[in-house]
Amino acid sequence: MFLSMIASKIRSYLRYRETVRELSRLTDRELDDLGLSRSDIQYVARTHATA
Repeated sequence: MFLSMIASKIRSYLRYRETVRELSRLTDRELDDLGLSRSDIQYVARTHATA
């Protein structure tokens, strides 16, 4: 139970970091095409990681 909770947290954190890394590679124009700005990246990544 405790180990599975820790593993779940680690997977969520890795998903968060991957999403931030991928979105950060996009240009401002590409982010705008997705309806995002640079300030939205962490929020979107956090939402994706917990979903």
